[in-house]
Amino acid sequence: MAKDTTGRLHVQVKTKVKTGGKRKLSSKLWLERQLNDPYVAKAKAAGYRSRAAFKLLEMDDKFRFLKPGLAVVDLGAAPGGWSQIAAKRVGSTEGKGKVVAIDLLEMPEIPGVDFAQLDFMDNDAPEKLTAMLGGGADVVMSDMAANTTGHRKTDQLRIVGLVETAAAFACDVLKPGGTFLAKTFQSGADADLLAQLKRDFATVRHVKPAASRQDSSERYVLATGFRGEVKA
Repeated sequence: MAKDTTGRLHVQVKTKVKTGGKRKLSSKLWLERQLNDPYVAKAKAAGYRSRAAFKLLEMDDKFRFLKPGLAVVDLGAAPGGWSQIAAKRVGSTEGKGKVVAIDLLEMPEIPGVDFAQLDFMDNDAPEKLTAMLGGGADVVMSDMAANTTGHRKTDQLRIVGLVETAAAFACDVLKPGGTFLAKTFQSGADADLLAQLKRDFATVRHVKPAASRQDSSERYVLATGFRGEVKA
């Protein structure tokens, strides 16, 4: 129950989706979750392209890694919720910072964001992004999730592999002192990846923002203070 503007209590009724027709049970459950998710409604009201925008907002409010004037790379950016937040926080809409977003999918234009439709795993991707940035990046962030098969061990390997590749990419383009943020699942980054991140960054932590769904196993690994070489 919740109070309305008069102070009276009222019961919040969940929206139910009917089954039948061609709609599968999984689709029904997903649609019900979307319709009853307060962050979906908040994202729509705020003009954000996804509820994931609030995850980045919460993490940045706490750790302050998106600062005015910084250069940011958003991997797997579509539909663009994280890019929207980054553009506002670094001031790229006002010419103070830079946000470069890439994805295999097309993404409609976002003010203050330069978008490239390409695969960050391509060998020439770091060079292309550095050219778009006009130098190295201060932040590399990824909200990407690997396609799942339903087989736990296989899916875990895919997830870890994606984060490892994103981390290697970050080390190619980050400036000293830079930040890497990526989605992981279940127990977070595995031991080998965590050890590598601790060698490459001054501080490594796992974060679970409140905007992550309670039934989700997702977590984020946040690595700050990159120890690498100066980028051109």
